[in-house]
Amino acid sequence: MSPRPARARRCQLSVPGSSEKMMTKASALELDHVFLDLEDAVAPNAKVGARSMIVNALNNLKWTPQTVCVRINDVQTQWCHDDIIEVVTGAGENLDTIMLTKAKSAADVRFVHLMLDQLEQKLGLKRRIGIECLIEEVEGMMNVEEIAACSDRLECLVFGMGDYSASQHMQLTSVGSTGRYPADIWHYPRYKMTIACRANGIDPVDGPYANFKNSEGFRREAERAHVLGMVGKWAIHPSQIDIAQDVFCPSAEDIATARKQMQAYDQALADGLGAINVDGVMVDAASIRIVQNTIDRANLIGV
Repeated sequence: MSPRPARARRCQLSVPGSSEKMMTKASALELDHVFLDLEDAVAPNAKVGARSMIVNALNNLKWTPQTVCVRINDVQTQWCHDDIIEVVTGAGENLDTIMLTKAKSAADVRFVHLMLDQLEQKLGLKRRIGIECLIEEVEGMMNVEEIAACSDRLECLVFGMGDYSASQHMQLTSVGSTGRYPADIWHYPRYKMTIACRANGIDPVDGPYANFKNSEGFRREAERAHVLGMVGKWAIHPSQIDIAQDVFCPSAEDIATARKQMQAYDQALADGLGAINVDGVMVDAASIRIVQNTIDRANLIGV
């Protein structure tokens, strides 16, 4: 299996592929990840034309975000096949990942995987294109373990709670809201998908929060996702970028504490000790794994 590249995904910004203005603006933004959308953000009669607009943007704009992705239509639509062919043929050298929507089974992901195999060989592409995948149908959530394990191109799963809530017939007023449910309505699907991702070495990412004027609500949902082990959250508006990148970045205090505990533990092992006290906190083999996660995130982000 090919090694998956390590990518920061604290924030994934959605940008309509049919808007040259928005793609140009997004290209200059400082954030981890941007995806140019061919699916929900583009009207059916504009999808074909949006492909060439995305190819032009990928080839001719200078992209500041670390990862540039294209979200394609799902495999049950008339557009998916040509989305992949036209975007990869036109701008494959400048594309990091393709995001598949509404995956219901592992076969959906393998379809994209095989097409990328063929196109990369045909075009002589030097960089391997990764796959990101939305879990946003009840069938996809039921099959999430198989989906997470099905391809060595697969880099992350995203919980798309908008279509998912429709698929489950949930009674909500806006995407990402909690409605009248008193607890965290998204706990189970987030938890289930995150476990599947972690068991297979891929990133779990939380989906959108539609009311971009409610920064407090967005931050609350991002923090809940973070606690469960997710690495980032979508942004549908630039105003959400800084919040997401802040929530999913370990604080300077947490990083300093983690590095201090790691240094002390390394010394303890050299001295033949298995558990030690660092500033009133017990540090042992189990807790050092949590510490290592913090250090790894900090190193990936560059802080």
